Amino acid sequence: MTKKRRFKAEGIPTSSMADIAFLLLVFFLVTTTIDTDKGLGIVLPPPGDMEIEIRKENILNCLINSQGKVLLDEEPTSIDQIHRVVSQKLRANDKLIVSVKAHPKTAYNDYVKVIDQLKRADAKRISIANSN
Repeated sequence: MTKKRRFKAEGIPTSSMADIAFLLLVFFLVTTTIDTDKGLGIVLPPPGDMEIEIRKENILNCLINSQGKVLLDEEPTSIDQIHRVVSQKLRANDKLIVSVKAHPKTAYNDYVKVIDQLKRADAKRISIANSN
């Protein structure tokens, strides 16, 4: 009598593949950090129609045109020099408010550079004017 040998088909067991895939998915979802854009760190005043009268000598006008050129009180200033000029003016007048007004076609990058320069000059009072 001859014995018949039965051969098992070799292969990868797939019965627990779904469980492993689910555990890997959960692991990566839990451990992955998502970077979020923080934008400009500006504290806005509460909503309302409150208008405060400000003396003209306490306002520093900062105008940005569509090509990214900056005027500080009608004096052309390069973006890299804004912090130096504003720092000097803040030392002379601690009540100074910087009013930033940009042309509607100003590049967002230029606007952010100007705001960064104002922060670098330690300007705490920044007014963002409408460009209408």
